[in-house]
Amino acid sequence: MMNDVRYTRDHGWVCIDDDGIATIGITDYAQEQLGDIVYVQMPEIGRDLVQSEECILIESVKTTGEVKSPIGGRVVEVNELLAEQPEKVNESALDDGWLVRLEPADEEELEDLMDADDYEDYVSGLG
Repeated sequence: MMNDVRYTRDHGWVCIDDDGIATIGITDYAQEQLGDIVYVQMPEIGRDLVQSEECILIESVKTTGEVKSPIGGRVVEVNELLAEQPEKVNESALDDGWLVRLEPADEEELEDLMDADDYEDYVSGLG
């Protein structure tokens, strides 16, 4: 399991790996709200994202949602597994269901995000 995961109010998460690369995904709460995920559209590798930019499209049996990038940076990898098995996001949102890896533009943007305790408090207050 990753350490020092940070969360957004839009139910995204980001974790900076030891190699300095940020892995991005959606939380269990988000995937539960979406329902069974049937398709994930990723940004192109090499694309520069800005913090809070809508960059990933997720389609479920219930709805279509946009995922905003928790931090800015250049896309260096997308989770190819999700092209064939989008349900991995439902099964393992914080592990095999990650979405994109990027080279952070400014790691200080992480300071704008919630830690696990703050996010848990945020979600519990949503009703």
